[in-house]
Amino acid sequence: MKNVTVTMEESVADWVRMEAARRNTSVSRLIGEMLAEKMRHDDAYERAMREAMKFEPLPFTAPYARRDDIHAERIDRFR
Repeated sequence: MKNVTVTMEESVADWVRMEAARRNTSVSRLIGEMLAEKMRHDDAYERAMREAMKFEPLPFTAPYARRDDIHAERIDRFR
């Protein structure tokens, strides 16, 4: 384990002390767990993004329908 010094606003320090006490752990361990979770989340997001970028769009072979054709089809349907 590595020791580090963290600088934070007083309100943040108060919150983290209360949160650590509520979870019955130390401030150091709580911050370490939060950062580890952030790291896992970011890694998972990056992996998912890389996988999503691999997908190729399906080829679209049909021509686009023209507005007039769509309206004509709907008008014919109700006659």
